Amino acid sequence: MPWRNTRDPYKIWLSEIMLQQTRVAQGTPYYIKFLEHFPTVTDLADAPEEKVLKLWQGLGYYSRARNLHATAKKVAYEFNGVFPDSYKELLKLKGVGDYTASAIASICFDEAQPVVDGNVYRVLARYFGVDHAINSPKGVAYFKKLAFEVMDTHEIRDYNQGIMEFGAIQCAPQKPYCLHCPLNESCVALQKNKIKTLPVKLKKTKIRTRYFNYLVPLGKTKEGSEATILRQRLGKGIWQNLWEFPLLESEKEIELAQVSSQIPEILATGPILDIQLQNQQPIVHKLSHQHLHTKFWLIKTEAVLEGGISLESLDDFAVPVLVADFIKTFKI
Repeated sequence: MPWRNTRDPYKIWLSEIMLQQTRVAQGTPYYIKFLEHFPTVTDLADAPEEKVLKLWQGLGYYSRARNLHATAKKVAYEFNGVFPDSYKELLKLKGVGDYTASAIASICFDEAQPVVDGNVYRVLARYFGVDHAINSPKGVAYFKKLAFEVMDTHEIRDYNQGIMEFGAIQCAPQKPYCLHCPLNESCVALQKNKIKTLPVKLKKTKIRTRYFNYLVPLGKTKEGSEATILRQRLGKGIWQNLWEFPLLESEKEIELAQVSSQIPEILATGPILDIQLQNQQPIVHKLSHQHLHTKFWLIKTEAVLEGGISLESLDDFAVPVLVADFIKTFKI
């Protein structure tokens, strides 16, 4: 992993933010791509948000990218490009919580702060047989205290990276290598046959189901080239500041007649030649707390689209991966 060979706080911070809710295999190409475009924190701070979101496209949890950009500006413009060198001060940065602050402080500045991520929770819960829920306030406090007690204060950088990797590879979630584990003789979960039940995690928040109908206008620009319309999602909520096709959200799955009746309120397309549903079965896009049941409707017209963008320029916009996949699949 490329970030293992550096103590540069910018690179460690970037990798830690990217790897929140993201597997290493998926996050590594993004990490490399970001460093190619933004070699320093000042380069990142100077970039337009649109470019940052575009490079982030596909990683999900886009608030991470917005917080990343905001923190880059603070470090670049208020701290002259120098990251805080202590856990306490790192915690004040936007998007930096206990885990990320601990990782940067220990890896970059040798501060004795234990990291407690999903891998570490799993190792500690199994080895010591702890049944406190890792996503409860009591559990979080307990495991943080336990992590302080067992950490190697003299080699904190190697210790933190080692226990995280041990959890990811040896003490894996589904099929841990208990038979060849160097700690198997003293592991409480193995002795008490609790490997499959630890760590304990409270059930997630109830999933909300939403029904999205994307209206994809296909018309012309003033210059006569093929065009469509994208709109930016403003305000709070999912995909803030990303672009998407005009959206009709409904309380349940709807059909052509209902879509047709709503088009005049959402689009000013002029005379419509044809409406085609591109996917008979809704595409179910799963977010952490929401499942989006999505249909894409092509709205064909010969009219000039007000605010239309050429189809060739679609790749210039930062869009949710759901929309990006549609553009790619249907060659819009």
